[in-house]
This record gives sequence, structure tokens and C-alpha cells, in this order.
Amino acid sequence: MTRMDAPPVRFVETTKHYGQVVGLERLSLEIADGETVGLLGPNGAGKTTTLRTLLGLLKPTSGRAEIFGLDGWRHPVAAHRHVAYIPGEFTVWPGLTGGQILDLLGTVAGGYDPTYRDELVERFNFDPSKKGRSYSKGNRQKIAIIAALMTRAPLLVMDEPSSGLDPLMTVTFQDCLRQAKAAGQTILLSSHILSEVEAVCDRVAVLREGVLVEHGTIAELRHLQANTVEATYLGAPPALDDVPGVEDVQLRDGHLRLHVTGSPDPLLKALARTEVTAIQMREPSLEELFHAYYDESADVPAGTAG
Repeated sequence: MTRMDAPPVRFVETTKHYGQVVGLERLSLEIADGETVGLLGPNGAGKTTTLRTLLGLLKPTSGRAEIFGLDGWRHPVAAHRHVAYIPGEFTVWPGLTGGQILDLLGTVAGGYDPTYRDELVERFNFDPSKKGRSYSKGNRQKIAIIAALMTRAPLLVMDEPSSGLDPLMTVTFQDCLRQAKAAGQTILLSSHILSEVEAVCDRVAVLREGVLVEHGTIAELRHLQANTVEATYLGAPPALDDVPGVEDVQLRDGHLRLHVTGSPDPLLKALARTEVTAIQMREPSLEELFHAYYDESADVPAGTAG
């Protein structure tokens, strides 16, 4: 039986190897009821492997992955009654209309809210009368999104869900996620669109080569990284060599730029001894935090998958 008092998502030392290739290595992660968590990582980091293992589409090499206390591999039918999944690539039936596809997917899911379905069709500017073969990638993705959201499932699992959507539809999709969260639904979202993750997620989990290298709220992860400080000043440049937490100091023509970790108080006291005319301090964006774990120019290691 599904335990609705259990967390919607729980990974316990979940490992998945493809022969000698590591897809996922001893992942332990729990998602609370009503929480939205973003899964980050480049291609090959293990994001898709994580989601497919949770859904029981892949058998873990060791450990387990649970949906409301149910092992997705051992009890897929019971587990799937409480989850809706949006893949990044959605294939439609070419001879069915969009409306027929939505009806079919809703029936397979065990039921859906027809009024909400109609609302979503309108919000996403989707024409359900066309045959599946005529839909573009963006419209096929709209079918997947509408089909998942209209079930109002307690758990939404999404793998690059806004792939193929134009910017306006991406904003609409994010609004729908906020509404789902407000309604108490739990969301596990894998996305390359860092602004999307930053806009809707409570926590992020960063995967690298199948290993969870960092997780926490965006605010908590920002505390691990340096803030950027820029200032202009008159006269002699400030003396910052011995100020705790200050690094990467750049001084040029009355302009100062640096990074500071920890409390900014020692830096501000040092700057107070100089005639500062303007100062700005900026927290790192999620993209900057993400790239703290990845070298943009590095190739994905050959021994990873998913």
C-alpha cells in the first residue's frame, strides 16, 4: 500500500551502473511534501537516470528509490497512481487528435480534471483538433505538460519539461508550476534552464558524474560562494591585502572590483578609510553557482551516462 505519510520522493543509496559506466552512485536524497526541487547537471551527469530509476523504468544496481514509500521498480503500478511524468521528448500517436491523446493519457492515469484540462488548453494556446502527425515539437511538449498537470497528481516528475516551448509558453508553464506548488503538489524538476529552476524551486540538487555534489536552498548555496563587490573611489586606492575573505581584487582608474566570502563587515570597515563614492554588492546567480561545480569548456567524462 502507498504510504501517503511517507515523503513523496526518497532515494536511499541509489546506484545505477551500465556495465562499467556509472549512471548514478549512492544517491541519498529526500523531498518533502509540497516541496519543489530542481535537479541540475550537464548531459551525462545522471539526471535522467535519477528520474527513470525513481519511476521504476530502470532497475537500480543497488539501493532503492521510493515514491510515497513504494519502490518504483517493485511496485510500479501502485507508485504511478500518485505521480505524473513529463519527459523532455514526447512522442504522440500520429493518427489521433491532440484531444484524443489527452483523453487517452488521462484515462491511463486513472482520471483527470476535465475543467482544468480545458483551462490548460486555452492557457497554452493549444489546438486539440489537429492530428498528432501535424504537431511541432513545441506542441507535442504542450500535450505532455497538459496531460500531466490535468491529473493534479500529488507528485510531478519532469525531465526538461519546457524543451521546445517558446519564451511566452515557458512563462505560462512556470506559472502553472507555481499554482501546482500552491495546491500542495510536490515537484521534482530536471532542467537546463537555470532561470526556470531559480524561479520555481525551493531547493536544488547538483549532480556530477552520477554523484550528488551539493544540495540545499539557493540561499544556502549562495553562502558557499563569493559575493561580487564593485565600488568607485577618489584618491588613493583602499588597502585590502589583509582583509579576511577578500580575493580577486581589481583596481583601475578609481574603480574597484573584488569577491568576498563570509561576513562583509571587515571589507566595509577597510573601505570606510577611503573616499568611496558608490558601492554595489551582488549575490551570485544560480548560473554562477552551477558553474562553480563545472568547467564550461570541459567535455563530459566518457565514463558517465544519463
